[in-house]
Amino acid sequence: MTLWSRKNKRNLKQEVRIKNEPYLIINIVLAGVILLIMAYCGIFSPEKNNYPVVCIHEKLTGQPCVSCGLSHSISLILRGRIEEAYKWNIYGMRVFLFFVSQLFMRILFSRVYIKHPESRKQLIIFDIIGSSVIFIITFLPFLIYLFKFC
Repeated sequence: MTLWSRKNKRNLKQEVRIKNEPYLIINIVLAGVILLIMAYCGIFSPEKNNYPVVCIHEKLTGQPCVSCGLSHSISLILRGRIEEAYKWNIYGMRVFLFFVSQLFMRILFSRVYIKHPESRKQLIIFDIIGSSVIFIITFLPFLIYLFKFC
């Protein structure tokens, strides 16, 4: 499937095909995963508490972990009940914002990648560094919790 074509300086037709562009494939997959996470949190109701994925740590130890209530929290954020979302998990908003920002970044960076082939290397480097920083800022409490018990 041809995603984009344009004529370069020599008037040769240059085509971008999704199957030949690993960066675009990765962005499509990541955007799909993010949309599935949002759909999961949107479909299952915090009122009914019908989430099919339960916290293994809490089941085994009886103690809540740092990620307990995260699905509830994101579900409530999607429904506009922000204050209630913080009661379920104080990190829910930061995780929600991470996923939303990554979804927009996947779309934006894919468009820039297609429209400006001369800057692809710089774009990928910027994407890696920016996404890594956002990831660390978002998930630092989870990482600290994880390494605290190792």
